[in-house]
Amino acid sequence: MDFFKEVYRLAKQISRGKVATYGQIAGLISTPRAARLVGFALRRSPNDVPWQRVINSKGMISIENLHCPKELQAKLLKNEGVEVFKRDGNYFVNLKAYQWQPK
Repeated sequence: MDFFKEVYRLAKQISRGKVATYGQIAGLISTPRAARLVGFALRRSPNDVPWQRVINSKGMISIENLHCPKELQAKLLKNEGVEVFKRDGNYFVNLKAYQWQPK
């Protein structure tokens, strides 16, 4: 199994207007402790992968990438209909309302 390809395959399945967590993706690949590696994979993802739909388990946008700042991720999610709110300089999504549930 190619871990990165599995991350990309799953990220492409996340519906527009929904989000998943890094840990959720890792768990679906049967590597529940690899949440950080999911983030690493998404940082290097091809253009057709909706990386913006993956956030941390607290519902927070936790991206640390100078080329794609958290403000960009928040904007992309808002454009998809996800309600994003700002608190203490961070951006959050209500996971109860927007978390993707795979079939």
